[in-house]
Amino acid sequence: MTPITPKNLINHELIGLDVTLVKSKCKSYIGFSGKVIDETRNMLIIDNGKKRRSFPKEVSHFLFKLPNGQLTLVDGKILLGRPEDRLKKRLIRW
Repeated sequence: MTPITPKNLINHELIGLDVTLVKSKCKSYIGFSGKVIDETRNMLIIDNGKKRRSFPKEVSHFLFKLPNGQLTLVDGKILLGRPEDRLKKRLIRW
């Protein structure tokens, strides 16, 4: 398996990665951080140890911390779709 990099992040499993919500239509969501514990077609479920919250992908921007410590900002619109279908999707450039 290839290591996770900013270019291939969407082709990997997001569950288990540390993430911070940096932009959203709902201002109260901004700044929430924790680990991705589940993913659906339209939502990322994040747990910070105290709270477990679901965030819509379409209107959010996420800052992922990769296993090598690198930070990557991702527009949630790129993550839309079922995780298993996202692996098949080809992206031009984001």
